[in-house]
Amino acid sequence: MIKKLTEANRKQLMEFIGKKPAENLFIIGDVEAFGFESDFQTLWGQFNEANELVAVLLRYESNYIPYAEGVYDVEGFAEIINSDPNMRELSGLKEVVEKLEPLIPKKKKTNSSFYYAKCQKLLETKSDDELARVERLSLNELVENVELLKGVPEFQASNITVESKKRMIENNTGRTYFIRVDKEMATTASTTAENSSSAMVIAVATKEKFKRRGLASDCMIKLCKDLLEEGKELCLFYDNPEAGKIYKRLGFEDIGFWNMYRFE
Repeated sequence: MIKKLTEANRKQLMEFIGKKPAENLFIIGDVEAFGFESDFQTLWGQFNEANELVAVLLRYESNYIPYAEGVYDVEGFAEIINSDPNMRELSGLKEVVEKLEPLIPKKKKTNSSFYYAKCQKLLETKSDDELARVERLSLNELVENVELLKGVPEFQASNITVESKKRMIENNTGRTYFIRVDKEMATTASTTAENSSSAMVIAVATKEKFKRRGLASDCMIKLCKDLLEEGKELCLFYDNPEAGKIYKRLGFEDIGFWNMYRFE
């Protein structure tokens, strides 16, 4: 049976998705931030005969994310999604969404798949003294940080803005660390979608002239170290196996693929 979730279901929902904090990063973060009563967010749950939660569907604006531990009511979730004329995106763990996608009749605009990795323990670490040059970004350094990112080829087309980074810092849903070389911001790494149990690492970038000095590794180690000490699992997407080797050296492990479908 599928039903819309309310505040009364919070404990049961969080226990269910909280078993896998990295895999459910977006659902956990959105429930903690916006709850069950907002216009732009809705949650549905599938319950078995023992009234146990076995699958969840999140709508955030025009985006849908399903999650299930095994077999779930694919047709039931598809019916909900197809009843929304504003639906534009479906994303989630490959094994969950690939069953659902064929039942969505809308024309696809893009179809992306990323490696999905998580870290529960650092394999490579350094002392606080060795990481002393890593700083945490403040609001008055936002413009400089965004300029660094926009100057790196892989981030030139990204939608990162001063406003979005400012909002993340003020809402405690993201943080940014960086290293300066001769007073110039040289490398950076950030989180997004931070919640009480997990966070996603994004925007790891180094200016070309400062590459191959281990700066990005130090920035990542400090970021991951601080978050793990707060009891949070870390996760990230990557599509470049070479970048994946760096993340795995630090302690990230592949947990599957994250598929993202955008519709017209």
